[in-house]
Amino acid sequence: MIDEIKKELTNYIGEEVVIKHNLGRNKYEEYSVTIKELYDFVFLVELETREKKSFSYSDVLTKVIRIDF
Repeated sequence: MIDEIKKELTNYIGEEVVIKHNLGRNKYEEYSVTIKELYDFVFLVELETREKKSFSYSDVLTKVIRIDF
């Protein structure tokens, strides 16, 4: 499963996507980001403010974050 997520993200390196981060208790943050780099366990994104964040592939798998391509 994680390999499938990683393979899908590979197609969108350098592209802008929307990430919805579930903070719990019906709280969400939404980011418009550019996927920058993929590593073995995490991937890096860059926000419009040039700030970088990292997320793990398991965050996608467990639906902590949702990526809209």
